[in-house]
Amino acid sequence: MFNKTTYSQKMDKTIEVFQKELTSLRTGRANASMLDLVKVDVYGQAMPLNQISSITTPDARTINIQVWDLNNVPPVDTAIKKSELGLNPQIDGQLIRLPVPDLNEERRTEIKKLIKSMGEKCKISIRNIRREANDDLKSLVKDKEISEDDEKINEKTIQTFTDEHIKTIDAKVESKEKEIMTI
Repeated sequence: MFNKTTYSQKMDKTIEVFQKELTSLRTGRANASMLDLVKVDVYGQAMPLNQISSITTPDARTINIQVWDLNNVPPVDTAIKKSELGLNPQIDGQLIRLPVPDLNEERRTEIKKLIKSMGEKCKISIRNIRREANDDLKSLVKDKEISEDDEKINEKTIQTFTDEHIKTIDAKVESKEKEIMTI
């Protein structure tokens, strides 16, 4: 039997991931979630930064990273420099300070392009989920588990889910772009 809520939930998950990626983008204010996507090569694997250190924001312009193991400071430094955040770490023993500079016009435009491309990737994922649902419907019709009328009704429902989720993505992209351009 065809379960349309499964596909809606998959689309919701895709948007959740997109939202998390958006919060990791730098907006000119220090925010610990900016470092969520930074992975550090330690102990033979890529680990999220927040699993090998504690991250705090003492003020609107600084992020402090207290690395738990002194040996991990250089890899953390390297990972931050390699990330697309454009931050320059200052090391003080096991404490790494990240001053968050104001965004210049050029960097804002770069971030805006990055937001658009992230939104586009998310839309592609949503469309892939729609295609997967439609393929499942076709195979159910072929196996005579559902009628062609049911297939058409379900296809319309899946298309409605797709349209709603794409509108949500567009709204999030637009909102984040405004945030980037106004700070």
